[in-house]
Amino acid sequence: MDDEDIKPLRVVDGTVKWFDPARGFGFVVADSGGPDILLHANVLRNFGQGSVVDGALVSLSVQETPRGLQAIEVLSIAPPTCGSDTPLSDLEYSDPEQLASAPLVPARMKWFDKSKGFGFANVFGFSDDIFVHFEVLRRSGLADLAPGEAVAIRVVDGRRGRLAAEVAAWEAAPQMDADDLPALNPVGEDED
Repeated sequence: MDDEDIKPLRVVDGTVKWFDPARGFGFVVADSGGPDILLHANVLRNFGQGSVVDGALVSLSVQETPRGLQAIEVLSIAPPTCGSDTPLSDLEYSDPEQLASAPLVPARMKWFDKSKGFGFANVFGFSDDIFVHFEVLRRSGLADLAPGEAVAIRVVDGRRGRLAAEVAAWEAAPQMDADDLPALNPVGEDED
């Protein structure tokens, strides 16, 4: 491929048409129209995510190549604007300000089963399993999570235990000490 065949980068806003983590790619439809934009899994991983949900709003650095438009860098991802506004039963009576003020903490996915619609994560240094519902994942702009995948989550107390109110890319979690997480119990300590 000649350098003449590659055009300069440009920023494009669009919507994820589909993304398949197993195949390692998907496509984005630009808000301004035109051909679909290839979104490769490696570009998404460089942003800190292993998947993105269909309908998510994205901003990308895009390059035109002889094979078409390709995303070179993900600049931002926002959850789909349409979809279920029905709150999860464990979150429906929660104060939105309290949910938003919960810190993003670093965690690792223990497992997630898309067909079951849920999974569990562990916050680093704490023994509690944190429930992760598919709807929270979707509202966070993600489609799936792999076992061992590093993420950032907002943990709240639900009616049936601790759960994620939001899931974000690993890089969104600030560096924290155990003192910054008063709602969680460190490994080896029992609740009173």
